[in-house]
Amino acid sequence: MAITLNLQALEQAKRLIREGRYVVDERDAWSEHQPSAERENDYLLEQGWEDYGKWYLGIDRAEHTEVKAKYKFPYGDVAMVHRCGLLSAESRAGQYKYADIEKAAHELHDMIDAGRRERASR
Repeated sequence: MAITLNLQALEQAKRLIREGRYVVDERDAWSEHQPSAERENDYLLEQGWEDYGKWYLGIDRAEHTEVKAKYKFPYGDVAMVHRCGLLSAESRAGQYKYADIEKAAHELHDMIDAGRRERASR
C-alpha cells in the first residue's frame, strides 16, 4: 500500500480545531463517535469526494479515485474533529509505521489538549 499523509485533511483539521470545532473525548469513545456508513454516504452525496477525503489523514495512492477504500485514518464525524479519532489514528499509524500520519495525528490532538488547558485556565 502507498498510504501517504493527506495534507488537505491536516490543514482542515487544524482550521477546525482553531475554530473550536472539536470534541474532547477519550480514546475508547471512537467506536461510538465515528460516523456511521449512512452518515458518510449522505455526506459524500452532499459534498463530493474531495470534501469527503478531507476527513481522513491518510490517502492510499494505489486505490482508484472515487472509492472509500482510498481514505484511511479518519479523525472526525464529518462535522467535528474528535480527540478519540485522532488518538485512534495516531495509534494505528504508529502500529503500521506511517510516521508522517502518526506525527500529524499527535500534533492535532496536542492542539486540542492545549485548547482545553487554555480554556480551563480562564
